[in-house]
Amino acid sequence: MDATFERIRVLWPDHLGLARGKYVPAHQVARGLRHCTGVWALGYSREMVPGAPGSHFFEGLPDMCARVDETAIRPGWEEGTGVVVADLEEHGLPCAVAPRAALRRAISAWETLGLSPRVGIELEAYLLEPDGAGGWRPLDTPGAFVYGTGTAVDPWGVIDDIWDAAGRSGLPIESVNSEYDTPQFEFTLEHRDAMSAADEAFLFKVLAREVAQRQGLLLTFMGKPFSDRGGSGLHVNFSLASANGANVFDDPESEDGLSTAAKQCIAGLLEHHEGLCALLAPTVNAYKRLVPGLLSGCFANWGYDHRCATVRVPPERGAAARLEHRMADGAAVVHTAVASVLQAALLGVHDGLACPAPERGDALECSDSGRCVPSDLASALDALESDKSLCEAIGSDLVALHLAIKRAEWDRYRRATTDWELREYLPFL
Repeated sequence: MDATFERIRVLWPDHLGLARGKYVPAHQVARGLRHCTGVWALGYSREMVPGAPGSHFFEGLPDMCARVDETAIRPGWEEGTGVVVADLEEHGLPCAVAPRAALRRAISAWETLGLSPRVGIELEAYLLEPDGAGGWRPLDTPGAFVYGTGTAVDPWGVIDDIWDAAGRSGLPIESVNSEYDTPQFEFTLEHRDAMSAADEAFLFKVLAREVAQRQGLLLTFMGKPFSDRGGSGLHVNFSLASANGANVFDDPESEDGLSTAAKQCIAGLLEHHEGLCALLAPTVNAYKRLVPGLLSGCFANWGYDHRCATVRVPPERGAAARLEHRMADGAAVVHTAVASVLQAALLGVHDGLACPAPERGDALECSDSGRCVPSDLASALDALESDKSLCEAIGSDLVALHLAIKRAEWDRYRRATTDWELREYLPFL
């Protein structure tokens, strides 16, 4: 740990993807930090779901402990502050509902086969400015275009500041560019081992939003914040390394350069397509993005360098061979999303599933597979609960918590009167 840190910001991802934690003096970080288990009962609304798994709601809301690896403390983006992602424990054991624990289990499951997952995360986000009425509107960038850089797409210099802050914190950005819609940006982070990749994507989201907030702006990773513009995804790219470091997805002897393991991983992801949805698209809003025509991973399909497919196989082979899963959006809990993708892929290997034929059409309006994601969050939660093997692989306690919190979220939405209803009906009824 750098002796110049005055304090350490200890963070951990909760079930909503929020960065919970505490600031502590640097010399006290080794002692572990207590947090109330009641946070697992909270929704975005701050309403608590009584009896939510992991919350110990009827047992007095006891403590859990956040413990850190001091060697993992890195420079933060606040002066004099180090930052680290913590593991959560209860009675000396990993917290069963913690997203980071779920990812650790997924990594361990692959390691029992002698394989190590390698992951790269792509994030998309919109940059917003105050609208003068207490809300937010898209930042005005009339000269912007897709794959743009510089002031035409970023007149405030926010992306430059994010880049600089990420560099100081050792968060490895591979590339940044504007997207098709404005003012949307794509941030691609470098491939890492699965845990490091998830930790860094989690920290990057916090960093990027806080850098924007200091300029009075909002960077939102929400899946579909605007009706008239495209959605924002969180793409999980992954491969598997053998004990000698070889990429087991690569097979120069096969017709397409992909190994049997790669094809079985694809098959697992498609087999559990509907079940994955509630974890990768965990909000009411997410299902406005997961529709045909938005290149969002709504169909149970795969394709060679096909951005309209849920599982895209980029053209690289050899050490760079990988699969890109395109369903998740930025509301997904990064660690849970990576764990879910890895576990569904592993089920394909364990079950020896045969890979279906690749997508042959444009997949904009329909797909060869004939299968699409559930139409809304409630249906997706039912599909997840029905996928018993996926639930067990990811972690039954974590899934039970997710179902409880998200069904309460759906119920709040179902009971709410929306702005659309008022605009549509109030003038006439």
